Parts: sequence; structure tokens; C-alpha cells
Amino acid sequence: MLSGNQRVAVLVVALVGTAFASEPIHRQFQFRVHRRASVSILNQYGPISVKSAPGHQVVVSAILHSDKVEVEQDQRGNRISIISRVGAGADAESGMVEYEVTLPADASVTLTSATGTLHAEGLRGDLVLEGNTGNIDVRDLSQGHVHVKTLDGPVTVTNVNDGHVEITSVSGLVALKSVWGPLVQVNSNRGNIAYDGDFGGGGQYVLVTNTGNIEAIAPAYASIDVVAKSVQGKVENDFPLQASHSSVAERVGSAFAGTLGKAASSVKLLSFSGRIHLKKRQ
Repeated sequence: MLSGNQRVAVLVVALVGTAFASEPIHRQFQFRVHRRASVSILNQYGPISVKSAPGHQVVVSAILHSDKVEVEQDQRGNRISIISRVGAGADAESGMVEYEVTLPADASVTLTSATGTLHAEGLRGDLVLEGNTGNIDVRDLSQGHVHVKTLDGPVTVTNVNDGHVEITSVSGLVALKSVWGPLVQVNSNRGNIAYDGDFGGGGQYVLVTNTGNIEAIAPAYASIDVVAKSVQGKVENDFPLQASHSSVAERVGSAFAGTLGKAASSVKLLSFSGRIHLKKRQ
């Protein structure tokens, strides 16, 4: 049987061991790439942040929250794959990895995380983001294709120029600000959709939600051919639209269609039971 002093010593050793075991583990990987590299990061638990940087390197900094998770990295030519390998007995806390990545702006990027925030900034290559509950934040992109899929995590897309944007969400809020391009499309089941921009570029803008609300804010100079319809919800419009050739019959409070300016862009705002408001920016 251990004496009192021995029990104290064992307890101290155990506590010290636990403290050391919980210390974060830092890893860094550097890859030399050529133009239009492809980078894929799969992280079961934890955030991923990707930003552009000059040069021809991909630099991955990872913080592992325990030794129950490892980072598997592989480069094959211009393609880089990073995967968090979660060991047996790991949970969302011990299996977490935090990634910060810098790479060339023209790289194509795929980011996947079940719980963590996904952030991408300053890119002009194609971008694929897939999440479940974490926030998704995309900003300062140009020319590339942006594909976002999430369950109930909120999605924010800001300052995307000449982009091809497709977002699918189950219930999270989708907010777009200063986003324009050939195609901007949002499909949601229960989530609200907010658009604040000018519907520019002569593109197609399709915002669809089943039970969520849609608020689209545009300037007085917007050039659009718009159709808005909610089967059971209220529909409001702040603009003096001209009659269009749309097959949607205007019904006060539930549907309207018309053109503004030269009708360069096509805009569709559709909901089954949510409220729709096409609002003029003040």
C-alpha cells in the first residue's frame, strides 16, 4: 500500500504527464509547385484557413491538439494532398487540427471539414468547400469557380469578381456581398439568403430556398430582368419595373416579374413559403 507521500508523488506525475500530453504539436510542410497547382485538405475536426501569397510555394502550418491525430501529406507533381488521420479513441477535441495555408493565387483548392471553420481569401483558381456545422467564409476572389456545400453552417461570400458561384445549404444562412459573375446560384432548404450587390456582369442569378426568406439589395442603376415568386410567402419590390415577357403572372404580394435598365442580368428569386424582398439600396 502506498503511503500518503507516495500517493501525492504519483498524482503529481500523472498530472504532469497529462499536461505534457495536452500540449499542442506544431507541424509545417513546404511544397514547391508550378502554375495552377491543386491543393486538397481533408480535416475531420478543426478549421482550415487558406490565403494567397507570392511565389511558387505551398506552406502548410498545422497545430495538432494531441498525439491521437497525425497529418498525412503527399505531393505528386503539381498535386498536393493533406489529410488529418484521427486515431482510435480520439474525439472532436483531441482529434482537432488547425491549418493555416499560404499558396499561389492561381491554385485550385479543395477544403473539407466536418466541424471547423473554412476560410479562403485572395484566390483566382477554382475553389471547393465542403462543411457541416462550421462557418464558411470566402472573400476577395476573382475569375474562378466557387462551389460550396454545407448542412447548417453559415456561409459568407464577399467581394467575388467575375466568378462562377454555386452554393448548396440545408439550413444555414447564406450571405453574398459584392458578388457578381456569369453564374451566381444558391439553393437552400430552410436557410435564409441575403444578397447585397449590383447583379452585374450580365450573368444569371438564381436564389432559391424552400422555407427560408430571401432579401436582395441592389442599387437604383441595376440592370436586371427579374422574376420573384413565393407560393405561400409575401413578396415585396422597391423598384419601378417595366413589364417583361416572363411567363410568371404578377400577383400582388406573392409574385412579380419585370425589367430594370437594359435588363443585362437575369435574376430569379424563388421560395415556397418564405418572404422575398427586392430592396433598393438607400
